[in-house]
Amino acid sequence: MGAEIERKYLLTAFPAAELANNELTQVSKQYIYQTYLAFSDDQEIRVRQLVDSSGESHFTHTFKSGHGMVREEVEYSITEPIYKQLLERTGLIPLEKIRTTLEADGVTYEIDEYKQIDLLVVEVEFPDLQTAEQFVPPSWFGRELGSEEEFRNKSMWVALQKR
Repeated sequence: MGAEIERKYLLTAFPAAELANNELTQVSKQYIYQTYLAFSDDQEIRVRQLVDSSGESHFTHTFKSGHGMVREEVEYSITEPIYKQLLERTGLIPLEKIRTTLEADGVTYEIDEYKQIDLLVVEVEFPDLQTAEQFVPPSWFGRELGSEEEFRNKSMWVALQKR
């Protein structure tokens, strides 16, 4: 399994000024439709449809384990027929978000704008725990969300199913 090391922050607004004055560079934008197939307190299995700016779709299957800043993650591509077969007849509603990937000074920022929830967050992934702990967030970041359960994608997805 691979380790995912990330920190997540709340945003009050998209960093448009930083983009306009070239402090940030936009790398990509994609629509993500994320559905959980199974989960427990410390494990989850999800599938995603990722639609890039040209309209092309890619599909993934992911297993995650653990809590906090460092989690185990195994993700691989699946075909559209497998994706559809996994979801058909489930009645599950995918969590929808627009992910804008930005870069500055060698750091990649992933901004997620949730479509069914009024929420904007930014995530930063790191190569190791020491780099993550030494990271100083830019001024346009809001408060760190850390391991706050209500801001985990799984929690937001579960709430969406109850609507």
